[in-house]
Amino acid sequence: MADRVYLFDTTLRDGAQTQGVDFSVADKAAIAEALDDLGVDYIEGGWPGANPTDDAFFQAPPTLSHAKLVAFGMTRRPGRSAENDPGLAPILSSKADAACLVGKSWDYQVDVALEIPREENIAMVRDSIALAAERKGEALYDAEHFFDGWKANRDYALACLRAAYEAGARWIVLCDTNGGTLPHEVARIVGEVTAHIPGERLGIHAHNDTENAVANTLAAVRAGARHVQGTINGLGERCGNANMMAVIPSLVLKMGMDCGIDAAALTRLTAVSRLLDERLNRAPNRHQAYVGDAAFAHKGGLHVSAVAKDPKTYEHIEPASVGNRRHIVVSDQAGRSNVVAMLNEIGVEMEEPALRRLLERVKEQEYKGYAYDGAEASFELLARRALGEAPDYFDLIRFRVIDERRRNAIGALVTESEATVMIEVAGEQVMRVANGNGPVNALDTALRDALTGAYPCLRAMHLVDYKVRIMPPAADGTGTDAVTRVTIESQDQGGVRWSTVGVSANIIDASVIALYDAYAYKIFRTAAGGAA
Repeated sequence: MADRVYLFDTTLRDGAQTQGVDFSVADKAAIAEALDDLGVDYIEGGWPGANPTDDAFFQAPPTLSHAKLVAFGMTRRPGRSAENDPGLAPILSSKADAACLVGKSWDYQVDVALEIPREENIAMVRDSIALAAERKGEALYDAEHFFDGWKANRDYALACLRAAYEAGARWIVLCDTNGGTLPHEVARIVGEVTAHIPGERLGIHAHNDTENAVANTLAAVRAGARHVQGTINGLGERCGNANMMAVIPSLVLKMGMDCGIDAAALTRLTAVSRLLDERLNRAPNRHQAYVGDAAFAHKGGLHVSAVAKDPKTYEHIEPASVGNRRHIVVSDQAGRSNVVAMLNEIGVEMEEPALRRLLERVKEQEYKGYAYDGAEASFELLARRALGEAPDYFDLIRFRVIDERRRNAIGALVTESEATVMIEVAGEQVMRVANGNGPVNALDTALRDALTGAYPCLRAMHLVDYKVRIMPPAADGTGTDAVTRVTIESQDQGGVRWSTVGVSANIIDASVIALYDAYAYKIFRTAAGGAA
């Protein structure tokens, strides 16, 4: 039987320390429910008493069917009893199922940061864990700076762990707080600790400052730890925490560990990863292991040919096992196999002569500056137009954009964009004028206003990302003849995303080309009954 490893997610507390991340109460509830549905054992909800958001979350926590909700806090203050410590009170009185308390385990931190006798710190750990175990039924001790403490003074670090263990801590978690420990050190130290405290009571909490948080977590499990802490997508302060989207499948699929997550639940991993990014309104990391859009993307023709014969050649797992899918990328490096695989993926059948012409067309376009490896929707439209399956849904007769910088009524400098468009759609000419936050936003607003009468489905989409790249000029050029590539990512109300590309010497014209494809793709997929 596989060893049981318990999963402890700290996204709602550690993840909230990420620069630019600010969870609402609704965000916390939605993420907690998704983690519970995934099957994690513990969800750290935050620090009761630390801020209004965490207070509100713990006052009305979501109903969890599997996971235990954990309140985070710190050990009692020096000179106070645990029962009378105002910092501990909101944690122990919260509606959480368990309490995780952080305490020092490095003598240097005790001497310099706390400035108290070392024995007092040990008493703080013992008293706080004992009270938490009594009040909440389950207590965890996060041994802060443990690995540095072990290297500096093994006896003292071990004494802190023993205090928590003897006080009834269910888990004693070894924290690599500054993220500076390497995997071989983690394996050795955790192995040494298991000689004193059983592995089934030990956990690991790794930060990613050397890009080793996942490796350190797996090394700790190999050395005997049976509890792992981390965050969705590696969220966390500085360089982040151990990425649970990589830790979980590595433990289950690579190491054969039982994490309480069955094969069906594991297929929800990618969805959980995307949910977090949606709640944070940020673009997912395409190159993230296991769950990224590019995790199973194949661009070179030789690779695609090999994958077609045997996916294991270039894929270490079946993409569907983690809820992801294979992407065959079309580019100027592509051979016939890439195009065929991509067409199969989008359900397009094409005879050999047309297929050959499409491949040449792709290469011609990319020579001009187009890039279809990040704009799959534009490629699909290219293929379907070649087959006559995607008509010209509208004709953009002309457009004009005016940018004006002026002082407003109170004397502040403002910049405004105004777009005027004239289109022909459904046999009629339509003209619209719109203001926007920049020229592309103004164009998008004006175009969709002009089109939604004929294509109401466009009301359900919006732009979520906009990228510009200036392509190098020709070798004999002056530098002013460089072209601009614009890639636009769009999303509908169902969360489906698609990317389109436009290229022109004029950045606004390139944007319009990419916008045209974005609308055309939405219209085509809606008419075909697709997801977009």
